[in-house]
Amino acid sequence: MEATSDYWRGVYYLLQPHLNLMLVNPAHLKGIRGRKTDPNDAAFLARAGASGMVMGSFVPERAVRELRDLTRRRTEIVRAAGWEAQRLEKELADTGMKLTSVLTDVVGVSGRAILEALIAGERDPERLAGLVVGKARAKIPALIEALDGDFTDHHAFMIRHYLDETDRLRSITAAFDSRITLLMAEREEDLNLLDTIPGVGRLAAEVILAETGGDMAQFTTAQHLASWIGVCPGQNESAGVNKSGQTRHGNSNLKRLLGVAAMAAIRNKNSYLSVFFRRLSARRGGKRALVAVMHKIAIAIWHVLNDHVPYRELGADYFTKRDPARAMRRMLKEANSLGLTIRFDPITAN
Repeated sequence: MEATSDYWRGVYYLLQPHLNLMLVNPAHLKGIRGRKTDPNDAAFLARAGASGMVMGSFVPERAVRELRDLTRRRTEIVRAAGWEAQRLEKELADTGMKLTSVLTDVVGVSGRAILEALIAGERDPERLAGLVVGKARAKIPALIEALDGDFTDHHAFMIRHYLDETDRLRSITAAFDSRITLLMAEREEDLNLLDTIPGVGRLAAEVILAETGGDMAQFTTAQHLASWIGVCPGQNESAGVNKSGQTRHGNSNLKRLLGVAAMAAIRNKNSYLSVFFRRLSARRGGKRALVAVMHKIAIAIWHVLNDHVPYRELGADYFTKRDPARAMRRMLKEANSLGLTIRFDPITAN
């Protein structure tokens, strides 16, 4: 069968228990221009499948599909809650108040206390600024200036609506979290192993298991998983000329997740991934280097789930230990550019 949008699902799931079905990516089967009709497509698809010209797509079992529905919907709800917060910030900008320039999270504890007081009728900037808690209290002088604006009853009505909508979406997210946790109860070991990968937390681990099924037998090698996600260079070569090697579309949900994980992983300056990113970005640019880090994380995911072992941190000095001579040449070059000379002597044990 050709995987056209979602139309294949009803027929595929109905016939799957009775027939040996193969779901095929439409990009692998393009009809001849000028001779493209549904009957011709069906006949060509049958011949291609019988002769082994095409590969079947990964269709997970029902339990994994249900987890996918839950995690994907939860992501959409969290994103919708973020949109409501942005709309609230836009409404605040209409009042002339610059609360967002002082508080990082307007719907956090401190921001929520100020907004609730504004809705209740409080307009004194000093009293409003005194409601903040924690580290935000160090910003009270700046808050007093930021809360100088024209907050009307209309603004109070709209902000009340945005806060209620945010609370509603958060309660729905909590319900999804409980449902996913219940279904993931038997995968606790895999979740803990994935949590050892830099940039991958509990929620990200749940999405990884939901998208891949957790069974790496579906992917022959780690490179197959990276290709399926779409975080490896593409191939476009003709007559010995290599054209654009941009990445494929792949699994958009996992690709987006790995992008966030990669950005979190490179923040740790003393990690292997951070050093790898800095080395590569100096030559190839930040965007390509970030995709390369995403590829590294995808490789780590395969090994963690396939070998059932935690992630092993190589360390920030991995490249130096791998090629000490190159590291010494680099240091000599930098010293010479500063008009200095250095000498390397081995450390003698006492």
